[in-house]
Amino acid sequence: MTSRRRPRWLLDAERVDHAIYAAVAATPTPSLDRFMIALSHAADGSVLWIATASALAVARGPRGRRAAGAGLASIAVTSAAVNLVAKPLARRRRPDRIALQVPVARHVPMPASRSLPSGHAASAFAFATGAGHALHRESAALRVLAALVAYSRVHTGVHFPADVVVGSLMGTVCSATATRAIERRRR
Repeated sequence: MTSRRRPRWLLDAERVDHAIYAAVAATPTPSLDRFMIALSHAADGSVLWIATASALAVARGPRGRRAAGAGLASIAVTSAAVNLVAKPLARRRRPDRIALQVPVARHVPMPASRSLPSGHAASAFAFATGAGHALHRESAALRVLAALVAYSRVHTGVHFPADVVVGSLMGTVCSATATRAIERRRR
């Protein structure tokens, strides 16, 4: 059996990915740690996005309900793509937080699933893209919140930066596809 060698550019990209992860781990941020842990937990099971959808539906009337529906539908499509297709194909292992010296105070439970892509980042950007499509005024705030959720996964040590970048891109693309399908159906 011959082993396939990875291209040099991929090895270089992996080194950069690990260096960014190590830099985040080595930077003392005790007050930020608590916030990142709380935000990471809030996004577990898309609870943060379900709560945000509920708030938009109540506060913004019919457009808010459309935005909430588009955001949640985007999460459903994205979660299927990430968990049923991408993670089994990518098979990337989670970071070794102990070996890579992520402070124990930052740790959240390490998921059992594969690392690439980040499901939290994918769901965050799926919701932000779907809901933001219907509510332009709230779009920037939703994307900032999505970016914070994505970063929280690196900060707490459960993902490498590339995992959250790929997850964020997947969430955005899947959401754009879902919202186009919703709009076609609505017409």
